[in-house]
Amino acid sequence: MTHRSPHSETLRQWVHIGFGAVALLLPFLHWYQATILTACAIVFNISLLKKIAGGRLHRPVELDKTLPVGLVLYPTSILVLLLMLPSRVDIVAAAWGILAAGDGAATLVGRRYGVRRWPWNRGKSVAGSVALIVAGGAAGAFLCWWCRPAIIPPPYVWFSIGAPIAAALAAAAVETVPIRLDDNLSVPFTAAGTLWAASFISEDLVAELLVTLPATLLYAVLANAAVASAGYMARTVSVSGAVVGAVIGTTIFVCAGWQGWLLLLVCFLCAAVTSRIGLDRKTLLGIAEERGGRRGPGNAIANTGIATIAAVLAALSYGRDAGLIAMTAALVAGASDTIASEIGKAWGTRTWGLLPPRLVRAGTPGAMSLEGTAAGLMGAAALGLLAVGLGLIPREALLAVVVGATVGALAESLFAATFEAPGILNNDALNFINTALAAYVAVSLAGLLS
Repeated sequence: MTHRSPHSETLRQWVHIGFGAVALLLPFLHWYQATILTACAIVFNISLLKKIAGGRLHRPVELDKTLPVGLVLYPTSILVLLLMLPSRVDIVAAAWGILAAGDGAATLVGRRYGVRRWPWNRGKSVAGSVALIVAGGAAGAFLCWWCRPAIIPPPYVWFSIGAPIAAALAAAAVETVPIRLDDNLSVPFTAAGTLWAASFISEDLVAELLVTLPATLLYAVLANAAVASAGYMARTVSVSGAVVGAVIGTTIFVCAGWQGWLLLLVCFLCAAVTSRIGLDRKTLLGIAEERGGRRGPGNAIANTGIATIAAVLAALSYGRDAGLIAMTAALVAGASDTIASEIGKAWGTRTWGLLPPRLVRAGTPGAMSLEGTAAGLMGAAALGLLAVGLGLIPREALLAVVVGATVGALAESLFAATFEAPGILNNDALNFINTALAAYVAVSLAGLLS
């Protein structure tokens, strides 16, 4: 005889939403008090929640587990954000609101009205995504505005109202990615990252860009339309990949000039050419790129999304030098990683897995070869030198860019070996992490080396 689980998903989601009300306390708490409060919430969810709620908040798979992952990751993500952004409780509060109201509403609405599903992820519904954007954007904007007086100097009003809506859009988009990474991590960190990036934007620089935008935009659209069309005809990108690539290329052209766009173009060509090297061998081994090597929108965003954000910040913030270094490092990291991977598949003689160190079959997630690693390092150095020649970065930042790209590639290999097989992360998510880490390391090292 089986016992029916007392679990109520509806109740769980309403508690999930209600816990977001605690964010109202953030303007009145010292940083250490807020961290202690969230730490206590973690301990409570582990040790007392089941005793008090009788298992109604625990999903059946969690009932026999000492650590209910979802219930623990929720407060843990807020704790991590408080540790990372101790002086920006408005960003933490907004991300918390998007997680609480947005993610909770997405589940409730998706379960009831989620008939239409996203083509790339049948587990997520259009109605759920819309609910996340509406409810999360509203809650995030309110909490960001509520905490605004606690920030010195106070952020722009447009930031407190508009940035959380953009963050909710980004979180909703990431939630539809077909990976098994828990929403209690992906939603708040995506939202907080979007808000953090938007916090650097200056109104006067936006006004300056708008003045020159019409003339620059014309050249940018024409150049990227030509490249996107050529890429599709050469079977290097799909239709959707060409469209998304053109949007990304236009943004980089407008924000980082023709020099930044040229670096982007060269990085794309490096990835496209190396994907074709040894294609017969890759196809025989079953490790060739999908769709005959045509790259889709996910690949474009994963490899150049961070670079695009950095280019926008280079144009709209007073950290232009740091923005261009981050953009360069992200582009170099994406291209050099592809070079290393494709050369390793084509010409690698021995392929090593990192966790644990052992010989593995070519194409194994996270595997590395001597030939591929050497090609990746040479590619990173050559592309970095091109960026120096184009005036995007100073010569002193070249080492930082190459080191950043190398660290990003190593981290990607480690994460791939651990998280790709179980589906927690996919190749696009890994590429995004690679470029983000490369940009962070390069900017940090460039500051130390200058």
